[in-house]
Amino acid sequence: SWAACQAPPVPAAEITPDGTELGVERRFVPESCPRAVRPGDFVRYHYLGAFPDGTRFDSSYDRGSTFNVFVGKGQLIAGMDQALVGMCVNERRFVKIPPKLAYGSEGVPGVIPPNAVLHFDVLLIDLWNSEDEVQVQTYFKPEKCPRTVQVSDFVRYHYNGTFLDGTLFDSSHNRMRTYDTYVGIGWLIPGMDQGLLGMCVGEKRIITIPPFLAYGEDGDGKEIPGQASLVFDVVLLDLHNPKDGIAIENQLVPESCERRSQTGDFLRYHYNGTLLDGTLFDSSYSRNRTYDTYVGKGYVIAGMDEGLLGVCTGEKRRIIIPPHLGYGEEGRGKIPGSAVLVFDIHVVDFHNPSDSVSITVHHKPSNCTVLSKKGDYLKYHYNTQPWQDLQHIVIPPHLGYGEDGVEGEVPGSAVLVFDIELLELVSGLPEGYMFVWNGEVSANLFEEIDQNHDGEVLLEEFSEYIQTQVDTGKGKLAPGFDFEKIVKNMFTNQDRDGNGKVTPEEFKLKDQEAKEEHDEL
Repeated sequence: SWAACQAPPVPAAEITPDGTELGVERRFVPESCPRAVRPGDFVRYHYLGAFPDGTRFDSSYDRGSTFNVFVGKGQLIAGMDQALVGMCVNERRFVKIPPKLAYGSEGVPGVIPPNAVLHFDVLLIDLWNSEDEVQVQTYFKPEKCPRTVQVSDFVRYHYNGTFLDGTLFDSSHNRMRTYDTYVGIGWLIPGMDQGLLGMCVGEKRIITIPPFLAYGEDGDGKEIPGQASLVFDVVLLDLHNPKDGIAIENQLVPESCERRSQTGDFLRYHYNGTLLDGTLFDSSYSRNRTYDTYVGKGYVIAGMDEGLLGVCTGEKRRIIIPPHLGYGEEGRGKIPGSAVLVFDIHVVDFHNPSDSVSITVHHKPSNCTVLSKKGDYLKYHYNTQPWQDLQHIVIPPHLGYGEDGVEGEVPGSAVLVFDIELLELVSGLPEGYMFVWNGEVSANLFEEIDQNHDGEVLLEEFSEYIQTQVDTGKGKLAPGFDFEKIVKNMFTNQDRDGNGKVTPEEFKLKDQEAKEEHDEL
């Protein structure tokens, strides 16, 4: 009952009144028609079959599946073989087929009477050829593409999956989750394995896959029917290989770098953290606070532990970390599983807990006979202009303001740098002394202080006496301290019973106290 015909394509024409010729009416033609049916192609189409009086004898819609067949290979009645040639996907045709190009004088018992003219309303859904290959159309490609997808790479991408007629069957966007997989090792349909190769992160391409490189004759048993061509609109978001290590791109390296970070150092740095497609997931700048950590001790992810080694203070670098050195397959927070991480860091400072104060002398006068010592009183400028610098002092946090810092001024764990210029030096007193005599000490010192000779020295008498000694040059107070506080401290040391009066029995010079202690020992 099926007739083979190898007639050439029949152009669209008016349906002939006598019904002796094939009639084709193109009722809808899509604006875009990249490809039309040729003999030898495989097609999937829907149709309504009716007699001239409108009586329906068949419908693919009623069966809920397209009619799938090769064109021009005798698998169709001759009229349909001719009528399908030249059709575009999504084109709709009304076809009138005379008996001689249909079922002739015999018809189909119980279905098609003899010498019946057949009308078909046809909608083409799909079209492919057994010689087809995967088609790739890139419609966006980033300017920079340092690396492309290769076999055995792991990728994360979003996609919309449609049939050739544009019907959506799947979308990772709708699930709000990327599709994550290895490429080229059989985890994907063959056409997708091929279509993803050579992509850059950020690239967008349309991958068209014939059924024999997709789900074949059986489909997937769910959304995808048998013999369906598939179209994937793909954007690549991430790419790495399990063999990858971290990658470092130096963005700014200071000309002067006296020291580079090593394992065990404590770093303070700012960073912006993004995914490989540029999506920001974290930033220390937004918190207005550096990230502070030890390096090489497992306090940060393995890739950052490695990437922060060998940096200079003030250096800016980009650290690209594959998932197995980042947050792995599970991810964390805003970081999805299997994500490559990109950190743009700026090193603010670093130190080691074993560091001591570092001093660099920029200028020293040729005549330098007096050197400062502990207890001396100094006047100096600090953080002056470079050409005025005399001494450069670097102070680690544990010798500065420690982990807490000074609120609003010095952050916690900050290395401090002072450029100082010494302006004046006043020699200090020996350690432990607040006042010394410049000459011999009077043998009747208590009587001299006790001006009213009542056998008791009050704070006012003591203060007046000390002031006189300093003014006449007979004595010297520790420089840099408040006079009243020093004198009160000295008086309190002598007022041993705390009654606000000093008696001869209480009064002792410091060297006398030292001798008594020595004698006791």
